[in-house]
Amino acid sequence: MDSLATTSLRMPELEARVAAEPGRFRVLTGERPTGRLHLGHYFGTVRERVRLQSLGVETVLVLADYQVITDRDTADNVTTNVRDAILDYLAAGMDPASTTIFTHSSVPALNQLLLPFLSLVTESELHRNPTVKAELAASGRSLSGLMLTYPVHQAADILFCKGNLVPVGKDNLPHVELTRTIARRFNARFGPVFPEPEPLITATPEVPGLDGRKMSKSYGNAIALSMTADETAAVIKKSQTDSDRMITFDPVNRPGVSALLTTAALCSDIEPEAIAEHIGAAGSGALKDYTIDAVNTRFAEHRQRRNELAADPALVTELLLAGNSRANEIAEATFDEVRAAMGMLYRVL
Repeated sequence: MDSLATTSLRMPELEARVAAEPGRFRVLTGERPTGRLHLGHYFGTVRERVRLQSLGVETVLVLADYQVITDRDTADNVTTNVRDAILDYLAAGMDPASTTIFTHSSVPALNQLLLPFLSLVTESELHRNPTVKAELAASGRSLSGLMLTYPVHQAADILFCKGNLVPVGKDNLPHVELTRTIARRFNARFGPVFPEPEPLITATPEVPGLDGRKMSKSYGNAIALSMTADETAAVIKKSQTDSDRMITFDPVNRPGVSALLTTAALCSDIEPEAIAEHIGAAGSGALKDYTIDAVNTRFAEHRQRRNELAADPALVTELLLAGNSRANEIAEATFDEVRAAMGMLYRVL
C-alpha cells in the first residue's frame, strides 16, 4: 500500500493528465446525508468538485443514504437532508448536465456488488481500515456488520461506475487503496472488468467548527451553507472565545479565537495571522463581527441562488429521478459484466 507521501509525489503529474485529457476520467465522490452541508463540506470537497467539473471531468455524486445507518440508530430526516444537499450542490455550481447525482438506496445493482467484493477481502483487512478502527474505538458498542463492511461499500460506489479518479483527503486514502485492491483481485480471479482508480489528494483545509474542533454536524459547531445571514450572525456571536482582548492566531492555546480567524480567512482569502493583526486589541466582539461579514459576503450569492432554486419544489425531485435513472443504467451494465465474468449471467437461449 502506498504511503501518503508517495501518493502525494504523484499528484503534479496526475493533475497535469487530468487537465490535458479530462474526458479520460470519471470522478466518484459524495457524502452521507446526515444533516445540512456546512462550510467544512464546501471548502473541503464541494468547490473541488466544481473545479473538476469545470475542467470537463465527468462526475458521479452519491448521496449515501444507506450509509447513514452504518453508525446511527435512525435515518430520521434523510429525505430532507438529501434535498438540502442537492440545493447546495446546484447553488455552488454543480451542473446536472455533466454530474450524475443519485442515492444509494435507489440503485440495487450497485449494492449487489457487495457480495462478490466481500469474497475478495479478509476480515483482518476490514478491521485494519482506519474508519472502522476509529468507529470501534469511539462507539463503545459492538461493531455492526454494516460498519465493518463500510470500506467495501465505498469500493462498490467507486467501481459500479468504473470511476478512475477519486478526490480524497489524507484520512480517506486507505479507502481508495482498498478499492484498488478489490479491483485488482477481481480482475485477476474473474477477468478484466474494473479500472484501478487513482486517488487525487486534495489540498483540503482543516475547517474548524465554532468551538475549535473539526467542523461537524454531530458536534453542533457548524455553520450550514443554508443558514440565513441573521442565523449565521447568531451562531457566530454565541461562539466561545476568551478574555484576552489582543487577537492572536494560536490554534492550540486559543481554539475559539483561532477557529473564527480560520473561518474568516477561508471566506476572505486573507491569512488568519493578517486578520489577527488587523483586529489587534479590538477584542473578540470585533473578531466576531469581522467573521460574520466575511461569511455572509462569501456566501451571499450562494444563498440567493439556493433560494431561487428552492422556489421550484419539483426541481430537486426531477433531478434526482434523472440521476437515479442514469446511475441504474450504469450499475446494471457493470453488474452484467461482473456476472458474465463470473459465469453467472443467464440468458434465454
